[in-house]
Amino acid sequence: MVLIGLKLSAVLVILLGFTRHSVVGICSVEYCTDPSRCVLSQDQKRCKCATGYYADRCDRDADIKVMCGKDFITVRVVEDFFRYYNILLESLHLPNKSCRAQREVIDSVPYYMSRISKDQYQACGGKPLEKNITHISYSLSLLSAPQVTGNIIRDPVIKIDYTCVYPYIRTVGLSFPVIPFSSETVMRVDELDATVQMMLYTDHTYTEAYSRAPTIELRDKVFVEVKVTEPADFFLLRVNECWATQSHRPNATEGSVHTLLLNGCVNDKTVTFLNVTLGQSGSNGESSTVRYSFDMFRFTTAPHDLYLHCTVQLCEPDDDKPCRPNCKSISKREAVRADPIQGLLSYGPIRIEMPDRPQSSILTMVVLPVACIWTVGLFLIILITVAKAGSRRLAQIQEH
Repeated sequence: MVLIGLKLSAVLVILLGFTRHSVVGICSVEYCTDPSRCVLSQDQKRCKCATGYYADRCDRDADIKVMCGKDFITVRVVEDFFRYYNILLESLHLPNKSCRAQREVIDSVPYYMSRISKDQYQACGGKPLEKNITHISYSLSLLSAPQVTGNIIRDPVIKIDYTCVYPYIRTVGLSFPVIPFSSETVMRVDELDATVQMMLYTDHTYTEAYSRAPTIELRDKVFVEVKVTEPADFFLLRVNECWATQSHRPNATEGSVHTLLLNGCVNDKTVTFLNVTLGQSGSNGESSTVRYSFDMFRFTTAPHDLYLHCTVQLCEPDDDKPCRPNCKSISKREAVRADPIQGLLSYGPIRIEMPDRPQSSILTMVVLPVACIWTVGLFLIILITVAKAGSRRLAQIQEH
């Protein structure tokens, strides 16, 4: 019996909250006009900033992000948020005070952040793991120590609760291994590792992937799926470019190259994007899965096997513009973000079924007619020779 890992759908859940109302921040009532940023009390005399906002007008974004990596859990908040509440970096910690926060500058913006591995979860005061048949949850809190002046505390105490939910991996026994033929790459976006996979399927239903190098006839549809498998349904995925080569090396200079997708747009007239749920016409860059098909082809020169290569780009759900290709633009290059983080996937070989019927046709059309002519000619020569011999013998008999 062969044991394989069965991964259920990955889920990423971010729970952010200030469990003490004073932490959210008291704002000025006269500025509380946007209910998405500040909340008025029932008597309309007091207001507090909504989660994630702060300052007198609740107009500053704390830029709170939780990143659930494969082996680590991270929370980060912009430094100015803590400075506004007079919270020192040295006072920030997880439930176990030995697990301190750090300062880090990202794209010229300073953050206070806490990053621990899953192995440190219990030691840093993580809550008891919550499990069900599909997922497992890790819950932590980032706390600030009270700022004591004499025998009083005037500044608020901050507590940020956050949770990461991962798929619960089980092991199942089968009598044979099921190993799909695929390509996989790992990309890092904002401290989070994402796994992207490319596979070919047997038909438009995308229910059965090829388990070995596929063999496909010319002009048959090739069904491609590129998908973010971990974390699932979080990032938006854009397939930037796809091209076929005769070599397994994507940047090989020898051999022929044919481009299917360019800057997220169709570059081969047989390419069609497919809707993930309906199987109808779809688009690129609007979900964590991209499906497309194209008509099978081969290069004019050998070898005829193909290798498919694709570059992919990930976008966060709240920043989806870079993932939407502008295929109607005169210059498609304008739709591409400057220096995006890209991953490369390569799949192959894809073999072409080459029937030998053309050779049979040539044999029938050329060789057999020529052979028939030679046979008929030889028969006529023999017939004429026999007739002449018969005539001579008859003439000799008559003379005698």
